[in-house]
Amino acid sequence: MARMSGEGHGYKKLIVWQNARKSRKLVYDITATFPKAEMRRTSQMRDAARSGKQNIQEGYYRPGTKEYIRYLIISRGSINELSGDIDDCLEDKLITKEKFQELDKLCGTTDYLLKRLIASIRKKEKEGTWK
Repeated sequence: MARMSGEGHGYKKLIVWQNARKSRKLVYDITATFPKAEMRRTSQMRDAARSGKQNIQEGYYRPGTKEYIRYLIISRGSINELSGDIDDCLEDKLITKEKFQELDKLCGTTDYLLKRLIASIRKKEKEGTWK
């Protein structure tokens, strides 16, 4: 997907950003039910979910493909951190199996789409078709 200056909020059209946005909202909703003793975990999960979304958005406006890809890689790291956290939450009985499956699927899909987006950008850059 080529980016053009002045195109507004084109990142919002990216399914990967939309998924990351859903993940962030779901994490905020889920962690709102956590006991106060889980305040640190709540904060870390919210930060990871927010970082997943924000790095896609921030990287979209970077001037070069290398920087854009770097932000997408950071986003992948955040999504994968979140994935580990939700595994722990299920094990610690903080979330239901249904919520776990919903968020786990969303994280998996988001990670896959980030991986594909990175590959696509690299391919277009190599072909000289990135604008």
